[in-house]
Amino acid sequence: MSIPRALTIAGSAAQGSAGIQADLKTFQERDVYGMAAITAVVANNSITNKGIFIHSLEEIEAQFHAAIEHVGVDAIKTGMLFSEEIIKLVSKLLNRCSTKKVIVDPVMIGKMGSQLLHNDAIETMKEHLFPIATIITPNLHEAAKILGKKEIRTVVDMKDAAKALYQFGPKYVLMKGGALTEEAIDVLYDGQSLMEFKTERIDTIHTSGAGCSYSAAIAAELAKGETVIDAVNIGKQYVYAAIKYALSFEKGIGSTYHAALRKHEQQ
Repeated sequence: MSIPRALTIAGSAAQGSAGIQADLKTFQERDVYGMAAITAVVANNSITNKGIFIHSLEEIEAQFHAAIEHVGVDAIKTGMLFSEEIIKLVSKLLNRCSTKKVIVDPVMIGKMGSQLLHNDAIETMKEHLFPIATIITPNLHEAAKILGKKEIRTVVDMKDAAKALYQFGPKYVLMKGGALTEEAIDVLYDGQSLMEFKTERIDTIHTSGAGCSYSAAIAAELAKGETVIDAVNIGKQYVYAAIKYALSFEKGIGSTYHAALRKHEQQ
């Protein structure tokens, strides 16, 4: 039996809603074989003094090679990379890898407010990682930070930002609109055409892991051989259902529900 294979290079989120945990749940739901190279462990809490633990470059590289050597890979996505050094290492590994289906989610700030990317690493990401990406998937805040803008307030701003981000070298830019308007509008740009993807906007705070899950779903579909446009469309429907049926644990921001599309929308 053969199955498409996807690798995520990202941070581990101990609470289970985002990062590696969200990626692997999404890969499973989208019927691809999921693997992980963990860059850091994010475990913020009220008991210990430290909540973010960065893995060494040696650990990250070993995990990458283990996945490629023992399984192989059809698509790779990146999430939390944290530092300039990790970004340079991951860029080097991706340049040497046989698959060129690379999804870059430029994770910068967690839903709980943690800074997940050093400010000095943004330039490194633009220079080294974006040019080898099939698609980058920034949200409004990430795009504004990358472009040095105060904020992105309208769909027109999103389209302008997508065009500006495209200049850094990715084949596609997906600007995620989130709660910008009454509809949840995302904009995809391929250097020529601007495409909009829309769903109903769900009024909820329980969206932890939404961005990770969206990019992971896109990675899964690319691993299966879907086009970028179809992968984004499927990913959009997947994350819409995950937010619509989000989980609340009555402890602040809850989690997107990764099984929602299968359990509630495809019956």
